[in-house]
Amino acid sequence: MIFMNLDLTPRRCFLAGFLFCLGLLVTALIFQFSGGLEPCPLCISQRIMVLVVGLILLVAVLHNPRRVASIRGYALAGGIAALAGAGVSARHVWLQHLPADQVPACGPGLSYMLQYFAFSDTLKALLSGTGDCAKVDWILLGLSMPVWVLFCFLGLAVLSGLQWWNVTRNS
Repeated sequence: MIFMNLDLTPRRCFLAGFLFCLGLLVTALIFQFSGGLEPCPLCISQRIMVLVVGLILLVAVLHNPRRVASIRGYALAGGIAALAGAGVSARHVWLQHLPADQVPACGPGLSYMLQYFAFSDTLKALLSGTGDCAKVDWILLGLSMPVWVLFCFLGLAVLSGLQWWNVTRNS
C-alpha cells in the first residue's frame, strides 16, 4: 500500500529513468575497469544508446513539461531511443547465439578503427558487430549481459511509453 501515496508525475518518472540509465553506465564502467571486461563494438553501441536515452530523460526532467504535447514528445523520443537500443542489444544477443562457423571475423579495437578506418566503416562495425561480439564473458541467472541490457532497454521503453498516458497528473 506504500505505492498508493506515491505521486508518480511524469517528471519523477523521467528522473527515475535517467537515474536508471546513469546506473547502467556506471555499472558498465565498473565491469570494464574493475572487472577487466573490454567492451566489443556492440557493447559500445549499447552504451551510446543508454547515454542517448538518459540524456533525453534528463532534458525532460530539467524542462519539467506540463503540457500534454511536451510530455508526450519526451515520452515518444525516449521510447524510440530505447527501442533503437533494444535493437542493438537484440543484434548482440543474436550474434552470441550463432553457430561457431557463422560468427563474423573478429575486428580491431575501436580506437584503431577510429584512427585508420573511414567513419562509415567504423559506424558499420559498431552497429553490426564483429566476432568479438559473439563471445560471452559474463552470465547472471543463465543470461548474458546483452540479454540483461535488452531487458533494460525494453523497461525504459515501457517507462517512457507509460508517460504518454501519465499526462493528467500535475507535474
